[in-house]
Formats: sequence, structure tokens, C-alpha cells
Amino acid sequence: MGVVPNARGRHDVGMDTTRSLASSKSPYESTVGFSRAVRVGPWIAVSGTAPINADGHVSLDPAQQTRRCWEIALAALAELGGSPEDVIRTRHFITDDDVIDAVTSVHGEIFGQIRPASSIMRVAGLVDHRWKVEVELDAVVGD
Repeated sequence: MGVVPNARGRHDVGMDTTRSLASSKSPYESTVGFSRAVRVGPWIAVSGTAPINADGHVSLDPAQQTRRCWEIALAALAELGGSPEDVIRTRHFITDDDVIDAVTSVHGEIFGQIRPASSIMRVAGLVDHRWKVEVELDAVVGD
């Protein structure tokens, strides 16, 4: 991953509008036009994150998929100066009701003491038929 600073000039007095981007080196970032994560001032948003291992492998186990999603998302958060304690909202997109227990169990392992606002949405499908879960997060980093 790599951070790319991209300052934006705005007229908001006292508001830091420096824009930083984190890349996960996804081949789709340049063609689709997105970043794994974006930080503007204290706000960090991490894009929908799929359970793809570095070698391209996707585990079929929903708990392993969820762990991999959070590993990628939290690495992007850290790259932009955030930590799990800064997370204020998480989102899970799942394809089957039978993965809910695995997904929520992993979320609890990571965020059980932090307790961000959180949503789980069942969707008709994700981009790759092997994916059972995809995650997003929002964070606010203190001074």
C-alpha cells in the first residue's frame, strides 16, 4: 500500500482539508478510479473491501473471509494514521444468511470493546461469486 498526498484548497477556516489516499494495489483502482481509503482532515473512509489474499486466493470459509477483509481494511486505516479505536462505523455486505454468525463473531473479536455503529446488509451478490462478505469502515482520528 502507498499513501498519496493530494492537497485540496478550500475556504473553510480552521478545517484541515489535506487529502491523503491509501492504495491496496488493486488492479481496479486506476481503471475504476477509486482508492482503498481516503483521509480528509480527521475523517477516514475505507472502501468496500473484499476477502482476497495477496496471492489472489479466496478462502471459502466465511470467518476467514471476514478476517481477511478486516485485515486489509485496518491496514489501510493504519496507513492513513488511524487505529481500530478510531472506527465509528462499520458495514458488512453478505450474500447469505448462513454467514451471519461467522461475520458477527469476527466483528466482535475486533470491535467488541470499541463498539462502533454497525450495519449488516444482505445483498443479491458481490462482484466475485466466491465472496460471501465485503466490509467498509469510517473513522475519525483524534489529534
